[in-house]
Amino acid sequence: MTPASNEDGHCAGEVCLTCSDAAVVVRVVRLLGDDLALVDTGAGHEEVSVALVDPACLEPGAHLLVHAKEAIGVPR
Repeated sequence: MTPASNEDGHCAGEVCLTCSDAAVVVRVVRLLGDDLALVDTGAGHEEVSVALVDPACLEPGAHLLVHAKEAIGVPR
């Protein structure tokens, strides 16, 4: 199985879990600044944009709904 990302948080392999055609729930590992976060996809860590999400929802451990490397909301 190909890891979701390499050590610096960028995509590895042919397909990134958060770049696929489906939105996925991920967990925030840490905020990186510049509207980016390192998230745990369950298959590895990836760097995603959090520019569209309310900053009050962004903290380590929070769950986000991500599509195409963009956090698009907070799951209920």
